[in-house]
Amino acid sequence: MPRNLDLTAVRSFVATAESGGVTRAAGLLNLTQSAVSMQIKRLEDSLDTRLFDRAGRGLGLTAAGEQLLSHARKMLTINDEVFRRLTSKEFEGEITLGVPHDIVYPVIPTVLRRYSVEYPNMKVQLLSGFTRDLKEQFRRGEADVILTTEDNLDAGGETLVTKRLNWLGAPQGVAWRDRPLRLAFERHCIFRAGIVALLDKAGIGWEMAVDSVASRSIDATVSADLAVTARLEGTEPIYLEPIQHGGALPELKEIMVNLYYSEQGQGAAAAGLADIVRTAYGDG
Repeated sequence: MPRNLDLTAVRSFVATAESGGVTRAAGLLNLTQSAVSMQIKRLEDSLDTRLFDRAGRGLGLTAAGEQLLSHARKMLTINDEVFRRLTSKEFEGEITLGVPHDIVYPVIPTVLRRYSVEYPNMKVQLLSGFTRDLKEQFRRGEADVILTTEDNLDAGGETLVTKRLNWLGAPQGVAWRDRPLRLAFERHCIFRAGIVALLDKAGIGWEMAVDSVASRSIDATVSADLAVTARLEGTEPIYLEPIQHGGALPELKEIMVNLYYSEQGQGAAAAGLADIVRTAYGDG
């Protein structure tokens, strides 16, 4: 049957070990010397081992005490962080995360789930849109953390990953063979102008089959094999697939997925959300 350590006694042990004596530890913990001594004795009894070498004038750690100290510091750090997050007013309220709609999947659901566990008193408002709009909303203070897909990195941001754009079409589709090539892109898609320029340079005629502000319209048209589009690798929906064109279409460029967050407003909560986003992209 598992047994649990008394964290109050562990805290007294760490304070005594780090300060070099019970008297100093009692002052740091605002306890009496006898209370600290009793807690250390209780901890030694529960572990059935001596933690301090009391021989001579000093108070040194035994081998078991040295081993416990390393673990005890970690235990207290985790305990204090959990307590701070669950009780601090600093981690209460609402935070806004802005993400381009075409990279919401597959990473963002994991981010939202983890953030809700680690910051249960924070409500996340997910803002989905185009990079240029998200950056403007961030500039106006309407979003605390944003992700962007772009060619460059602005001051204050960081690049999480670089991914190549892929041509996408319907499974086993043939629309990519048509000339003029029928394209489907949202009206304000940041990739659109660059892709059109590549087609012009390659001498490939094209026409815009769908000119919409809704990704659903784009996906419906492409999945019906009536046009092609482009997305970052790894973000394509299950009803579209990368086109194996064998050089019949120009190779597309790499795009940065960038992270920006503000230290104003939600501050530490925004920094925590940014850390979770970094980890999620690192794991991917």
